[in-house]
Amino acid sequence: MSEEAVEDTKVEVRSYFVRDRNALATRADIGPLYVDHYLHLMQHGMRLEPNVDQLLKDALGALTLHLASRPWEEDAAWTVNFQEPLCNLFVTGNSRSESVTGRAFTKDVRVGTANRFIAQVRDDHSGVRQSIVEFQEADFFRIVEHFFDQSDQRLARLFRYNEETFVMITAQPDCDEEWLNQLTEEDVRALDQTETLSLLESRFYRFGCGCDLDRILPTMASLTPALIDELYEGSDTIPIQCPRCGARFPLTRKTLKDYLANR
Repeated sequence: MSEEAVEDTKVEVRSYFVRDRNALATRADIGPLYVDHYLHLMQHGMRLEPNVDQLLKDALGALTLHLASRPWEEDAAWTVNFQEPLCNLFVTGNSRSESVTGRAFTKDVRVGTANRFIAQVRDDHSGVRQSIVEFQEADFFRIVEHFFDQSDQRLARLFRYNEETFVMITAQPDCDEEWLNQLTEEDVRALDQTETLSLLESRFYRFGCGCDLDRILPTMASLTPALIDELYEGSDTIPIQCPRCGARFPLTRKTLKDYLANR
């Protein structure tokens, strides 16, 4: 994909201060990001069941809005375990690289007794912080709302303005939480007419991991010669996957041995 094409598929996320309500509204048409998500799946020969794919798309959309509502230097990663459908979702991104990425795991997923939402946040001041919350909700937006209520003790609402345009409204100090709690999708679609919105900033995001073979090779550093032989099983090349986005890269035995010998 050309650099020009990448620029064309960036998603603009606009953040507004809702005056007199003391709330922050972030809004974006996530459609271009989904285009690159599907191109990524096609390029690397991946296919997801429709229900799992919808959860992953909602996770990517929710994370994008969340990142735009947070400080520029903050990185976020969400790992979400579902018992039905049995899968793990992983999404991550940051505003500095203007990127979000993610994948779904449907094989060898551990069967447990509860769904879990695990969030890791990293910034330049506090290092890495982790929160874990169990949930019962099925809709991903309701899951995110529940997470923020339980983990951050902060009110956050997510809405589907239309099929691919989403809105996230988060409480700020002295927020009118009664108003925020009672908002409906119809109210959000009329927000421009019923509330006074002040544009604070725009940020841009695209679906992209930035992975390549050189970045994945360090994960192979702990392999023993016996395990390498077992992996290749007489073949000269094996596919390896990026743990963040699932991209597949062919790895020759010689490339791996040269890397291990020179690291």
